[in-house]
Order: sequence, then C-alpha cells, then structure tokens
Amino acid sequence: MKEISLKSRILNLSQLDLRLALSNDEYQIQMKELKNKVRELTFLAKSKNRPILVVFEGWDAAGKGGAIRRLTSEIDPRLFEVHNISAPNSEEIQHHYLWRFWNRIPKVGHVGIFDRSYYGRVLVERVEGFANKSEWERAYEEIFLFEEQLQSFGTIILKFWLHISFEEQFNRFEARKNDPLKRWKLTDEDWRNRDKWPMYEEAANEMFVKTDSPKAPWHLVPANDKYFARLMVLEAVTKRLEEELE
Repeated sequence: MKEISLKSRILNLSQLDLRLALSNDEYQIQMKELKNKVRELTFLAKSKNRPILVVFEGWDAAGKGGAIRRLTSEIDPRLFEVHNISAPNSEEIQHHYLWRFWNRIPKVGHVGIFDRSYYGRVLVERVEGFANKSEWERAYEEIFLFEEQLQSFGTIILKFWLHISFEEQFNRFEARKNDPLKRWKLTDEDWRNRDKWPMYEEAANEMFVKTDSPKAPWHLVPANDKYFARLMVLEAVTKRLEEELE
C-alpha cells in the first residue's frame, strides 16, 4: 500500500500542502485495508482494557463528520460513542468547563469521539470573548494536565485538525446552501465566523504549539481533498494504535 505521509509534527496551518489529493481508485483500495485494521485494533484495545479518545477540531465544512463516519464504520457499535459538542447547556455552564467532558470520557476498552471538544476554550471561547484572557490562557495548562490524567489511566489520545482553504470553505458553504438535503447544516453563525478567520487561525496555531505532546500529538490534516483527509485520519489512528497496543 502506498502510505500517506503523516504531517503530525507540523504545528502551523500555513505549512500544510492543501493540494494533496487521491484518486477514487486509490481511496477505495486503501480505505478497505485501513478499515479492517481499525476494526481489529479496537477489538485488541477492548481485550487490553485501553480506552481510546479521538478529538476532531477544524474549520466549519472541513469534513469532520465524514471522517468520523469512515472511522467508525467498521468499529463494533457497542464499543464507540460520538459526542457532538455544542455550546454548554444551563447546567453545564454552572460548572468548570472541563466538567462536561469528564462525564463523556470513554470507559476501559471503548472509543470516545469528540466532534469539537474541550479545545473550544482556547478557540471559539477565546475568539468570541466567552472566556476572558486570563481564563483561556490558563486553559492550556488545564487541558495539558487533563490529558495527562487520562493517559495515566491508560487512555490513548489522538487529536485531529481538518484544514481547508478559505476559498474551499466558501465553495462548500455555497454547495450546502444550494442542496435542500444539506441546507440545514449551514447557519448564519457559519458565515459570521468566516469574518474572523485570521483570529481563529492564530488561536489554532497557538493551541497546537502549547498542547501538542508525544503522547497526545496533534495531526494537522490537509482536507481540501476529502479522500486524502479521510485516509490520513485512518492511517494516523491505525499507526498510533499499533504502537500502543502491539
């Protein structure tokens, strides 16, 4: 199999090559093999009582949902749960921001997937002013220690940022707007967030540098081509699980 070069040590979005792409034939061949590996490795993690936490962040319309569906398609449904994270509810907002994530971490032998995550503290909450400067600056260490505690419990952590260009996001927004089956995915907030793209990019790049670690590395995924992005995610997952479990 022709391997995709993993860019896990790149920690700045401007350094990603968004031209990377795969043909449909390459995609289908490699996807089948990687899905089989994911299924086998998650069963192995179950036998060894190792929890797996997979975090997905990235731009609106970058393809997080599609990547998650391909990742979970061959995992035993009894072994995984996907958490779609939005704004905290009235109860959650009364607690420390990590409280609602502690309540969702995977139990031994299971896979927990966050579609957006506790990193919102240093992304949307920082950019939109929902957390003040001292709060989001303090969050880097809080998140680092949070993940360190999960690792000491045996949790395998993978973190992905799906990156697309400003122009590609516009094209995907327009496609959603014109598709009756996908129009519901597009909100006024999505359009407003585009106006703050440079602020979000600055926050993301700082987040990568301050929260990347050998045991919880960031994988920055070029996602203009959805085939390439999905395969890169699965390849990173299988490579990491093999290292941790075998």
